Amino acid sequence: MRSTRFAVMLAAVLTVEGLAMQSSGKQVVNVGPAFNLPFSSAVKAGGLIYLAGTLATDAKGQIVKGDIKAQTRQVLDNLTGVLKAAGSSMENVASVNVYLKSAADFPAMNEVYRTYWTKDPPVRTTVVANLVRPEALVEMSMIAIPNGREREVVHPADWMKSPNPYSYGIKSGDTLFLSGLVSRNGRDNSIVEGDITKQTRTVLDNGGEILKAAGMTFADVVASRVYITDTAFFQQMNAAYREHFPKDALPARATVRAGLMGPQYVVEITMTAVRGKHEPVTTPAADGTPGKPGQNFSSAMRVGNRLWVSGMLGNTASNKGDAGAQTRETLSRIGRTLKAAGFEFSDVADGAVFLTDLNNYDAMNQAYRESFPKDFPARATVQSGLVVADGLVEIMLTAAK
Repeated sequence: MRSTRFAVMLAAVLTVEGLAMQSSGKQVVNVGPAFNLPFSSAVKAGGLIYLAGTLATDAKGQIVKGDIKAQTRQVLDNLTGVLKAAGSSMENVASVNVYLKSAADFPAMNEVYRTYWTKDPPVRTTVVANLVRPEALVEMSMIAIPNGREREVVHPADWMKSPNPYSYGIKSGDTLFLSGLVSRNGRDNSIVEGDITKQTRTVLDNGGEILKAAGMTFADVVASRVYITDTAFFQQMNAAYREHFPKDALPARATVRAGLMGPQYVVEITMTAVRGKHEPVTTPAADGTPGKPGQNFSSAMRVGNRLWVSGMLGNTASNKGDAGAQTRETLSRIGRTLKAAGFEFSDVADGAVFLTDLNNYDAMNQAYRESFPKDFPARATVQSGLVVADGLVEIMLTAAK
């Protein structure tokens, strides 16, 4: 019923641009009010559908009045409409990122969220982040599978079902999405206490069991996002993280500071794995000379016609405090990475932007448009801490041809 009402509202009130084939082969979907911001509602590329971070906006683009339950419903109804326009549905969502303004809203958000999936919910990562609209309480972005494609739940045989509304793994074809994992025992859901080193190892050991259940290993992981509650833990996390991945094919990665859904947790990690030939890419220097591979992650990872670009920063001695300049430098580095991998900015399908201060949102957008003048990728933008003190913006992208 909710989906029907929303579809009627879309037809009567909202502007639907539909699918437009671009030169790179990606398909852009725009549904809803025109916010005049540099992101698309959704992008179809590489056999998947990427949905932008979505707020609880009404037909006029205003945040709906109400508590977290009302806003969660509106966000999910909005996304239902975008999925329909893009040729998918809630049943075919593979992965969801949930950004909550307050961790206290987690139970009420879950109460509404679980009503949208009667079985086999997508994988999910939920963290605390401030949102670009101060009255917004929740933002969600998604990756979905087109209607008619394979969607399989992956669950280690001896694990109990998650008490929260998410699956541990969703697989489609050669691609596996894993939920954000915290330091718990999958067999009985008990908390595994410990410092950042122990929690990182527990998280990745759990990830290894999900990968194994899908017939994969850490060598198949192409990208990860690491959320830590304190950047003082960064190097200890890195040391434990490196133990699990092949040194010559480290996945792309972004690491930011964010609140988690429980004070006992200090790290949460979500991963994407893909079968196929993995080709790590190192960002060339500005003068064109080869770059130096990273110790903890690859600048980007290519598998076939898809590329995952690590979260990159652009802080230098000359642009300290200037978010626009840092965004330009970040995108310059990303541009060199894309080119080295055989891609262009026009191939980018999805992105995540992490800002340390939302007052820099306009400056970031202005600089971002210089690299993406049209046919925008999907994108989510939230406030979070970065692991570099002078960094103001971090950008992570996914491209497909």
